Amino acid sequence: RRRNLIVGPSLQTVASRRRRATTRLGPLHTPLQSTLYDLEEKESTASTSDEDTVFALSSGSGVTAVAVIRISGRNAFDALKQLLSPYSLEAGAEPPKLPTPRMASLRILYDPLSSSDHLNRMRDPLDSALVLIFPGPRSFTGEDIVELHCHGSRAVTSGVLKALSSLDSVRPADPGEFTQRAYGNGKLGLVEVEALADLIVADTSLQRKQALQQFDGRLSRLYLGWRKELIKGLAHAEAVIDFGDDEALGEEDSSFDSSENDGGMSVWADVRPRISSLREAMDRHLEDASRGELLRDGLRIAIVGRPNAGKSSLLNLLAGRDAAIVSSTPGTTRDVVEVVLDLDGVRCSLLDTAGVREEIEDGVDEIEIEGMKRARLAAQEAHLIVGVVDCSDQKRGLEAVQELIRADGHSDSARSSPHNNLLYVLNKRDLFEGEMEPCGVDSETFAISCTTNQGV
Repeated sequence: RRRNLIVGPSLQTVASRRRRATTRLGPLHTPLQSTLYDLEEKESTASTSDEDTVFALSSGSGVTAVAVIRISGRNAFDALKQLLSPYSLEAGAEPPKLPTPRMASLRILYDPLSSSDHLNRMRDPLDSALVLIFPGPRSFTGEDIVELHCHGSRAVTSGVLKALSSLDSVRPADPGEFTQRAYGNGKLGLVEVEALADLIVADTSLQRKQALQQFDGRLSRLYLGWRKELIKGLAHAEAVIDFGDDEALGEEDSSFDSSENDGGMSVWADVRPRISSLREAMDRHLEDASRGELLRDGLRIAIVGRPNAGKSSLLNLLAGRDAAIVSSTPGTTRDVVEVVLDLDGVRCSLLDTAGVREEIEDGVDEIEIEGMKRARLAAQEAHLIVGVVDCSDQKRGLEAVQELIRADGHSDSARSSPHNNLLYVLNKRDLFEGEMEPCGVDSETFAISCTTNQGV
């Protein structure tokens, strides 16, 4: 009777499904390897391909106290011997001894270009540097790596890089090639590569924390766990389809009590809640993805309003400097002025926009009209809109902000229907005497004074 719950496939279909399952999953007792995230085998062998040995300045350009130059590849140690040898190796000089792996050693670097074929002529020194070697596969790229910690002047770094360029066994690295080799040799997964890129360009503490949490393998372990659970559920489901549901799951595969008589339905009874729980976990993870994206890319905050409402004053106050010109002349701000701030660990781009008013008003020219178009575009692309309104002219100020929102399609009725990402700032509170009347909007409202810092 239980077999009638499933339409019985033909023998040919069963055989075909069994072959597909064996090809796709392999024997159930064999560890399944992930093509994208091989987290179970973090230590890989060094690359045995004929890839070139590459070098690059890893610490960034510019004058610094210390500059780090990295060499990676099978000829990395030979290139280091050329730099450490005070005499020409081609002329028969004895090769220098390399430092102990993973221990810093203070060495003199010599310029191979300054030598000749004569054994007795000493090369010109380039710098006194700390030298470290990392034999593969226990290195960042999985290959032999040399790190030269030189002085960071342009003369030193350019001299060392020029010396390396003169060697036939190495070449300059392409952008991102060290990370590419680490991924190709199994040292990093795709998630870790993305996290490394985020960590390098992190501007705030929250961006750093998020990148480190991703870089240490938490997301990869989460995704690998999902993958294993899906494969296990697929294997059990296909086993039931192929062989029937008379067999119960083993103790290691089932969360049910094996001593309980479940009528032979333990496979279906155990797989379905597992997959449902997995789907709920994935949905929760995807719902939280937008928050992580905002932390990584930052928030865009557009400051909009009528001319002379105090938009540029508010930007300067938040930035702590005179980033925008402040004048009593209407239409001073013509283009979008952007200032990047770290607000409690969140990277925020504040956008000061041109004042929005009727094009038929006196003093409006083509340049100001173009500025208002760019203000509307900035509001469309912003995560948060700050509408700045002059307390002494609330009606026209609110109408200007609401007209801009309606033009951008944020709301059909901006006054009655609040926009989730809109707040109002009633500026020049110090010039307004008495109690302020409600402005009649449902969005959050703040009364401030950019002059006295009241309410800020």
